Amino acid sequence: MPLTQKNLLGMRGLSREGILAIFMAADENRRLLDTDHKKKDTLKGKTLLNVFYENSTRTRISFELAGKCLGATVVNMTAPSSSVQKGENLVDTAKNLDAMAADVMVIRHHSSGVPHILSRHLKAAVVNAGDGMHEHPTQALLDMYTILKEKGGFDGLRVAILGDIEHSRVARSNLLGLSTMGARVVIAAPATLLPRDIHKMGCEVTCDMKAAVREADVVMTLRIQHERQNVGLFPSVNEYAQQFGLGSELLSYAKPDALVMHPGPINRGVELMSEVADGVQSVILEQVTNGVAIRMGVLELLCGVR
Repeated sequence: MPLTQKNLLGMRGLSREGILAIFMAADENRRLLDTDHKKKDTLKGKTLLNVFYENSTRTRISFELAGKCLGATVVNMTAPSSSVQKGENLVDTAKNLDAMAADVMVIRHHSSGVPHILSRHLKAAVVNAGDGMHEHPTQALLDMYTILKEKGGFDGLRVAILGDIEHSRVARSNLLGLSTMGARVVIAAPATLLPRDIHKMGCEVTCDMKAAVREADVVMTLRIQHERQNVGLFPSVNEYAQQFGLGSELLSYAKPDALVMHPGPINRGVELMSEVADGVQSVILEQVTNGVAIRMGVLELLCGVR
């Protein structure tokens, strides 16, 4: 089942069938990653460009690994090494990269909407690897895939997302995707870190962490994104950790088999305590491995090899 769209710009508009198609592609790739020979040639002859204007560890490296595991030629570009430093505008940079016969361009940018703008100018398929505070679709897909593998489905699941919701593209993509698949989502944060009208996206909203976590099947925490904040939105990091951080006591309000998730990077001792991050309920490292499989599946589907 192929994707019905050329690009993956966000979870909005991605159907249940499209999400399941990505999961099916990821299944085969996840099995491949568990073998000693983590390579196949489905994208042999294809070129993948990773264009990152923001720092990244997991996303950039997993896209690079995904492309190489599929046999593609992979080229990485970061802003400090590009002609943007010489005054070239973003669209001109992207069009020049496109002229080098790229098949897929993976783009991360600190401004919301950049992948959408560039997709109008490029022949290559565009994958949004995170744009400002807007969306991060492949992160949501790998999170959802991890939940599916651990829980067997989404119907009736209660998923609590805690932390800096206001500045989180991960929260928005997960909220859209999980709602599409039938999960019930509750978000919780200090009032200053809750977006206005977020409830209109179909989620429960609270500032009470215990109420959010109570009877949850999945608890996902998000880091405080200081780089996107112009002013202090809470008194101190220590106070935030005490009132809103996920430790063993707060986790006890969730179901005994609740999953603990985090998109990374973790600020240990702030939004997530080490005894929980490293505990038996944590699937954080499983998320990372699944991220490679999901991104392999997305690349295959966008290149039309499935």
